[in-house]
Amino acid sequence: MFLSCLCRQRSTVLIAIIISTNIWIGLSAPHAAYAQSSDAIEDCSNSPSHHVTFWPKTDFSKCIISLDEVRSGGPGKDGIPSIDSPRFILSKDEDVLASDEPVISIEINGEARAWPLRILTWHEIVNDTLGGVPIAVTYCPLCNAAIIFEREFAGQFLNFGTTGNLRHSDLLMYDRQTESWWQQYTGQALIGSFAGQRLKMLPSRLESWSQFLERHPESTVLQPPQPALRAYGMNPYVGYDTSRFPFLFDGAVPANIQPLERVIVVEDSAWSLEFIKRQGVFHTGDLRISWVAGQSSALDTSQIQNGRDVGTVTVQRVTADETLVDVIHHVTFAFVFHAFNPDIAIITL
Repeated sequence: MFLSCLCRQRSTVLIAIIISTNIWIGLSAPHAAYAQSSDAIEDCSNSPSHHVTFWPKTDFSKCIISLDEVRSGGPGKDGIPSIDSPRFILSKDEDVLASDEPVISIEINGEARAWPLRILTWHEIVNDTLGGVPIAVTYCPLCNAAIIFEREFAGQFLNFGTTGNLRHSDLLMYDRQTESWWQQYTGQALIGSFAGQRLKMLPSRLESWSQFLERHPESTVLQPPQPALRAYGMNPYVGYDTSRFPFLFDGAVPANIQPLERVIVVEDSAWSLEFIKRQGVFHTGDLRISWVAGQSSALDTSQIQNGRDVGTVTVQRVTADETLVDVIHHVTFAFVFHAFNPDIAIITL
């Protein structure tokens, strides 16, 4: 979401300069308010924060974080527009995506679909339905967090948009039914009517287009809503995942790994991508975590299809009958895992 108001104007060059020169905010000391959220509901409606004024429909009497932890990502509410009426084509008819381009994918009730990061980078949320299940497909570029949630919640179907705000450099979404604010990385509502409650995550994959197509030739793929309006395929975060420090983040970072190294997260455990890459296939308990080459980084070069190869990680559970079942996991950055799990070490060796 970083400087996304500029992204809307395709200011890729300016953003690249900001990253490459490493202009950071608060690098010298962690933000004192960066604590873990709790389920304790408190009233923050009397906070002097401008959020209370600009979000009159949000119930600020129910908060599980301090508003001091929230910072602007650049645009305002819906400044990064979600896709609410997505359109698709058959995967076999797709002729724009390069084979190594990253996509978010899932199969639900026998239907498979892919959402390319070349599109999600510019929208961050797709309100969709697949296999009869209403879902929200989300991507936070600053955290490289690609997560799919069920939209059916508390007896209603929620539609999500972007608040324009961040916490731990992660996207804060809101639902248009109650205007509660949700942390994308955890799926937990932080502020509003649903504060303290969590959305249901679904086990999706972040993989290359060719890998998805090989697994699901009879599938569909998301298309840009208005192709001429945005530079789809361009990366407005040039060099971000090789920079020395995350943008719009002023929290503590892990000591044993670079902040923007990729890590694989399953529940409360995390392994560095380099560790999994060296193993090729790694077993822990009933989990099977594997890495194969062939997926471009969406946060490297100006053209996503030319991004360096970061490979694809698959996380599966081995059942009693030797069946492999996809498991909910994140392929995110080390600083993100540390921000949400400061007392848990990332396994690197």
